[in-house]
Order: sequence, then C-alpha cells, then structure tokens
Amino acid sequence: MSSEPPPKRQKNGVEKKRIFINAFDMFTVGHLSFGQWRNPRDRSATKRRDLSYWTDLAKLLEEGDINALFLADTFGQYDVYKGSAEPGIRTGAQYPMGDPAVPVTAMAAVTKNLGFAITTSTSYESPYIVAKRFSTLDHLTKGRFGWNIVTSWKESATRAVGLKYVEHDKRYEIADEFVRVLYKLWEGSWADNALKEDRENEIYAEYNRIRTIHHHGKHFSVDAPHILDPSPQRTPFLFQAGTSPAGIAFGAAHAEGIFVSAFSPHILAPRVKSIREKAAEVGRDPKSVKVFAIFTPIIGKTKEDAQAKYEEALKYASPEGGLAFFSGGSGIDLGKFDLDAEIKPSDSTVDDKVHSLVASLNYRGNDVPIWTPRNIGKLISIGGSGPVPVGTAEEVADVMEEWIDIADLDGFNVGYVLTPGSFEDLVHLLVPELRKRGRYAPKGESGTLRERIYGQGQSKLRDDHTGSKYRYAVYDEAAEKNK
Repeated sequence: MSSEPPPKRQKNGVEKKRIFINAFDMFTVGHLSFGQWRNPRDRSATKRRDLSYWTDLAKLLEEGDINALFLADTFGQYDVYKGSAEPGIRTGAQYPMGDPAVPVTAMAAVTKNLGFAITTSTSYESPYIVAKRFSTLDHLTKGRFGWNIVTSWKESATRAVGLKYVEHDKRYEIADEFVRVLYKLWEGSWADNALKEDRENEIYAEYNRIRTIHHHGKHFSVDAPHILDPSPQRTPFLFQAGTSPAGIAFGAAHAEGIFVSAFSPHILAPRVKSIREKAAEVGRDPKSVKVFAIFTPIIGKTKEDAQAKYEEALKYASPEGGLAFFSGGSGIDLGKFDLDAEIKPSDSTVDDKVHSLVASLNYRGNDVPIWTPRNIGKLISIGGSGPVPVGTAEEVADVMEEWIDIADLDGFNVGYVLTPGSFEDLVHLLVPELRKRGRYAPKGESGTLRERIYGQGQSKLRDDHTGSKYRYAVYDEAAEKNK
C-alpha cells in the first residue's frame, strides 16, 4: 500500500496539514447562492444549454490544481415551504436540474489532472447499471472519477420516479447492500489479466478469468459478470455526505471522502470525531477518511473589494429561495412561522429531511445567529448551509486554517456566489495564498483521483477499505453464502 504524501512541517515541528479543495457546483441555475442568476455577470443559466460553460470551468480549475470538481445532484423539487413547489421553482432553487454525468467526458477531454465527482442515488437505479456507467467514466477520465453516494430523502423525488418512500435508516441498509454488489462487480468479477487483446489467437478477453457474480440479497439480485473490463481505479473514489448515526456508520465502512456542512466548525467537530472513531472500529485508518466542509468565500484583492462583492451578492440574493431550500431540507415549513420565531429541532416531525441539518438547530454560539425564519433566509440565500467568509485571500485562508484545526477537517468543497467569478477568485487569489503557506498541492500534480488523495501508486482501494475484501484474488462467493 502506498503511503500518503508527507505533511509539511512548520518551524516548530508541528505538522501542517495539506488542504484539499474541490470546486462545488451543480447542473442548475441556483445551487447554494439563490437568486444570483439574475446578476448579468453570472453564467449559471448557461449550464443547461452551453457545453462551453463546463469546459471553460474545467480548464480554469485545472489551472488552479483543484483536486476535483464535485457536482451535486437531486431529484424532485422543494415543495415544503408554504406547502408548494412554487417558491422554489420560481426563484430557481435547484430547479431545473440537468444530469451531472453528461458533461464529465467533455471536461475530461480538455484537462489532464482535474478530478470529477458526481452524485448518484442508491435508491433509484440498479447496481449493475451504475457499475457500467461509472466504469465507463473512470476509463474515459483515465481514473479521475469519483462517486458521491447518496440515499435520497425527498418524498417529491420518490413520487417522481414512481417508488414508495423508504425511511431514513432503511435507506442506508439498502445502500450498504447496493455498494457491496458494486464491489463484487468492480473488484471481484475480472482478474487483472483477463483482458488479453491477443490479435494472433483471437482472444480479446479470457472467459475463464472473468467471474460471474451471483448475488441474491434482501434488496438486489445480480447474475452476471461485470460488463466492462476494470477501469484505472476499478472502484471510483467514494464520497458520502451523511452525518446522522446511520450515515456515519455507512460512511465509516465505505467512504474515502465525507462531505459535511454547518455554519460553525464547532458544530462539525463532534461529527468528524464520530466519523473517525467509527472508521477505526471497522478496522480502517481514521485519518484515511478525508472530511470536506462546504465553504463559500467571497474574496477580494482588498477588504473593500471583498465587501463590495458581498454587497453585490446581497442585492441579488433570494431569501425566499433560501427558505424553500431550508424548508425542504429540514422538513419544516418556515412559511407557517412568524419571521422572528425561534425554530427548534422539534419543529421537524417528518422523516424525509436531512437529519444533520435539523440537528444543527440545537447549536447556540456567537458565530451563528438565532435560528429564526428571517435569519435563516438571509443565511441560506448565500452559500447554502455553510459559511460565507468575506475578505482578502489572507483573511479567508486564516478562516480555513481555523476550521481545519477546530473541526479536524481535511479540506473544503468550495462553492460559488457568481460563476465563474467566484472560481476565478479561488484560482487566482486563494490558491496562491494557500500554496505560500505550504498548505496546498504542488503545481501540475497528476494521477488518478485516489492518487491525488493518497499518493502515487494508490490508484486502487486501500487494503484497509471494506471493498478490498471483494478483490478477485480473495473474494470467495461460496464462503459468503455459507455464513
């Protein structure tokens, strides 16, 4: 197993942790800064109809040695606020929504090092189909592909795809089986030497070196070999975003990167601690699980420049879009409350919600205002459910280092207010500052997405990862059935 790149050291001998950065976007006009599509300088509205939006963005992020472009995704619409989908649809709060898988190969064609990660739900597709699609993307990106595993929580989404709503913990049980089926296909179906491409003897692939997977579980059945030969990573780099108890247990078993969100690092610190403790319980190196927080900085060349950008953002911000987003995520119809009424976790009485978002309502700290609809609408409208530091690159880097230290994070999913303007500031202002501090990737760092995280030579799953048990050389299907 390859070791991770050695950390930088400060003069006093204390390790200086590298900060990993993923750019955070979504195939929609209103990702986490609602209403900004109205700004003439914003290109959000071109995402759905102009492929150059994506290729231009990829080239920009490559210039900044950004680790990966992470594309979130969702199904259905936000229809809890005021009991209707109208506010969210009207304001463009993550609606309309395109398929994030589609632009990946175009972006890969114009870059060499930038990774790509997309969100796909274990609730709406079969493992066999997902295995084929993701192996294809890992091949065509030369191993620069990752999957954000979600179970999906919106009741509007289950209605859209014609399924019955499944409660929270049950979805994670299903997801666990789903991912294990994928390990069998990705890791256990093809031997490393099964692909021959022997022209003289007319042997493209050796039949006896390709194992048919026979999985008959509680939720899924598969009787087939993997339909595609192993990709550079075999299993794409695995992300996950749940921090409920069930989500933490799932992430500790399967995730290599975990996405978290909160307005304060003090909210995240106990969650990250739980993630690492649970990973250790299942036999994994807890530090190998990389944790990324949502972060939407507004960066200026000077304090005055940053403040002017913030004032511009306030001009176009849509608190109603923010309320629609928060209501949908929390399951609390904020339209039923007085604007200055304090919102509590007990106000959420449904299962279709983001449990960690509701849990955040318990937090009381000087860095977060009282949870009222008025404050929530303002907070959420720029940056969603994460912080929005405003300042110079030096000031924003200070905030990043503070969050890294308090919450034991490994990096950030950096969102945008304006696109591509916010990403330009990330690349041209913030990255040089982080690099100057010895916190950032070397220029032109290459390799698979997994190697960018764990070091050269570690393109496949680590030996202590759950999926390694399903490798062709060690997986015994018969023994598993007899357990």
